[in-house]
Amino acid sequence: MERRPHPMSMLSTVLKPVHREGYRFIAIFAAVTLVLFLIAEPLGWIGAGLTVWCYYFFRDPDRFTPVREGLIVAPADGVVQMVGAFVPPAELGLGPAPLTRVAIFMNVFNCHVNRAPVGGRIETIAYRPGKFLNASLDKASEDNERNGLTIRMEDGRALGVVQIAGLVARRIVCEVKQGQAIATGERFGMIRFGSRLDVYLPEGVAPLVAVGQTTIAGETVLADLASDEGARAAAVR
Repeated sequence: MERRPHPMSMLSTVLKPVHREGYRFIAIFAAVTLVLFLIAEPLGWIGAGLTVWCYYFFRDPDRFTPVREGLIVAPADGVVQMVGAFVPPAELGLGPAPLTRVAIFMNVFNCHVNRAPVGGRIETIAYRPGKFLNASLDKASEDNERNGLTIRMEDGRALGVVQIAGLVARRIVCEVKQGQAIATGERFGMIRFGSRLDVYLPEGVAPLVAVGQTTIAGETVLADLASDEGARAAAVR
């Protein structure tokens, strides 16, 4: 069930809901912190800082997704690392022709809850074991552990989104099932401790984000199916 939007308050800007994947990790960090305080107070404060970071990592805030038909939104918080034409992973079933890929890199301070770029029906879910190379490397798309989803939209076009484990990540979480209907911006999983999301846009769709741009999952518009605007560029100001 989706949470209802709530008015912003000073408290709500600091305290965020936690994804259920984080409960046991936060408990472990807190328990270790108590032990560290018994050993030496300075160590305890270090543990307390790490516990706060763990809570912050697993935060799961509400997002306000634009609902106009045709919009493709970012599946992850992070920075656009690559935009270019690449052949999608074969398991997505998107064909052998290159498609525009938008790669979003998430560092260990980003929110790691992943959201659907578009609404439709989940046609394919394909998990592939692999290495744990730095997710910022281009070859991570092929070599690293990954989980791919193909979402078939109402107009018949398909979009691919791939969760890619990173150097520190050791588990990809996918919370949806094949055949399930999903709405734009709806949560579908997460990756623990640093990773990357690749989005393969439908043929002929230009990206509306540029390399270096910061994205917010479920909110930042990556592309517009109804637009004939060309790919955007960006300049550092």
